[in-house]
Amino acid sequence: MTTYRVARAARLLGVSDDSVRRWIDQGLLPVTDAVPAEIPGKALAAFAVSMANDPGDGYEHRSSARNSFVGIVTRVQVDGVMAQVDIQAGPHRVVSLLSAEAVRELQLEVGTLARASVKATNVVVDLAGE
Repeated sequence: MTTYRVARAARLLGVSDDSVRRWIDQGLLPVTDAVPAEIPGKALAAFAVSMANDPGDGYEHRSSARNSFVGIVTRVQVDGVMAQVDIQAGPHRVVSLLSAEAVRELQLEVGTLARASVKATNVVVDLAGE
């Protein structure tokens, strides 16, 4: 069984160690009997999915895209008719190239809460080292 220490779980969820410890104390995340505390991988995965399904922004968004990242816009670079927008969603940096017109219509600027949705036909998965 794969397990994760609190600090690693926090990095994977994009939160602080204190948040993970608080969720453990509240019974939202189970731990093994190991010292220091370890969270079972399956429980952490289920918790991550529940967080992603309820980003807590009060905004209902319906889409066929299953890879959706809610985050904060950290950079907007407009060059002619095209633009680059960077979004930091927890530990993930998502970069999108879109029209400058779309940036203006969405009023995207640094600090804006945004959702990046990714729909691809091919996804490569490999094991991430410690």
